Amino acid sequence: MTLFGEFKEGLGISWSAIRANKMRSVLTTLGIVIGVVTVTLMGTAIAGLNAAFLKNISFIGADVLYVSRQNWFVNSHEEWAKMQKRPRITLDQATALAKRLTLARAVAPEADTGRAVKYGKRQSNNVRVVGTTDQFYYTTSFELAQGRFISPAESDGGRPVCVIGWQVATNLFRLESPIGKEIRVGGSDFEVIGVMAQQGRFLGLFSLDNQVIVPLKQFMAEFWSNPDCVIQVKARDLQQLAETKEEVRSAMRVIRHLAPTDPDDFAINQQDEFLRIFHRLGGTIAAVGLFITGLSLFVGGIGIMNIMFVSVAERTREIGIRKAIGAKRRTILLQFLIEAASICLIGGAIALGLARALMLIVHKYVPVSMSLTVVSIAIGVSLLTGVLSGFFPAWRAARMNPVDALRNE
Repeated sequence: MTLFGEFKEGLGISWSAIRANKMRSVLTTLGIVIGVVTVTLMGTAIAGLNAAFLKNISFIGADVLYVSRQNWFVNSHEEWAKMQKRPRITLDQATALAKRLTLARAVAPEADTGRAVKYGKRQSNNVRVVGTTDQFYYTTSFELAQGRFISPAESDGGRPVCVIGWQVATNLFRLESPIGKEIRVGGSDFEVIGVMAQQGRFLGLFSLDNQVIVPLKQFMAEFWSNPDCVIQVKARDLQQLAETKEEVRSAMRVIRHLAPTDPDDFAINQQDEFLRIFHRLGGTIAAVGLFITGLSLFVGGIGIMNIMFVSVAERTREIGIRKAIGAKRRTILLQFLIEAASICLIGGAIALGLARALMLIVHKYVPVSMSLTVVSIAIGVSLLTGVLSGFFPAWRAARMNPVDALRNE
C-alpha cells in the first residue's frame, strides 16, 4: 500500500474512533480550545493595537524632528526637574535655525495654550490654541476640509486669522459654513479661513480636532508674549533624517551659545521614541500571552497524550490483528498520529469560531480583525500540538509485538 493509501486508511479509522468516543474526544479538546483561543485573540489584539497606534502617531511624521526644551520621555523626577531649568526656545532661535539648515524641507515653530472659543451664543471650552507659521502646513500631516491655511504674508504680518479643528467647527457652526466668520478666542476676534479634516484623538490623551491655529506673532501679541516654542523640522528626505538631526543639533548648540564641553540644553524628539516605547510594552504583553498560551497548550497536550495512551490500551487486540495480517509499523504510527492531530484540529476549529465571536464584541472598542496569518498560525499550532502529543502513544502502538497484542483480552 502506498503512503497516500495508508494515510487515507488511517484517516478513516481515526475518524471512526473519534465518533465512537464523542464525549471523550470533546473533553480532550478543551485544553486545546483554550490555548488556541488565547493565541488567536493575542495575535489579533496585538495586530489591532499596532494598527491603531500607528494611525494615532502618524500625524507626528516619520520624517519630522521636534526640537523642544525637554524630552518626550523621562526616566526620573530629577531628570524632569533638571529639564525645567533649561532656557526657553524662542521665536528668534527658531528663525535662526531655519536660516542655518540645509537638509530641511520646512521649519515651523509652535507654541500653544488653552482658551475658550465663542461664536455668537455658542462656546467651545478647553480649546488648544496653536500659534505657528505658514510652514506648519508642511511639517504636519493634517488635511483641510474647507478653506485654506495661513499664508506667508498672514504669518509674517500676524493678521488675526485662524484655521479651526473639525470639533470646534461642529460645536460652533452646526450647519452653516465657518469660512469668513469671526470667532472670539479668549478676548480677541479671529477670522476663520480654513477648517481641518477630522483627525480623532492622539493616544486617547487629547483631541486633535479641538484646536485653533493662529499666526505665531498674533499668538504672542494676544496670549503669550514670550512662549516656550517647539520647533518642527521636516527633513527633505527620510533617508537623511539622521544627518538632518545632527545638523539641527549642531545649529542649535551654536544658536544657544553652548561651549563644546557643555551638554545639550534642548531635546530633539521624533516618532521613533513612541515606537520604541510601544514595542517594548508590546513585547511584554506578547511574552505574557505566549506564556499563558504555552501553559494551556501544554496542559491540553498532556490530556491528549493520556487519552491516546488509553486509546492504545483499549485497542491492543485490534493493533495485534492489523499487524498479524501485514500492517507495517509505519501504518500503525500514522493511524494514531492522525487521530491525535484530528482531535486537535477539531479543537482548533472550535477555538477559531469562539475567537471570531469574541472579536465581534471586542471590535466595538478596539479595531481588531482575524487575518489569514493568525488563522494559519492557530491551525498550525493545533496540528503541531496533536502530532507532538500523540507521538509517544503512537510509537508505543507501532512497536507492539503482534503475538503479545493478540493475547490481550
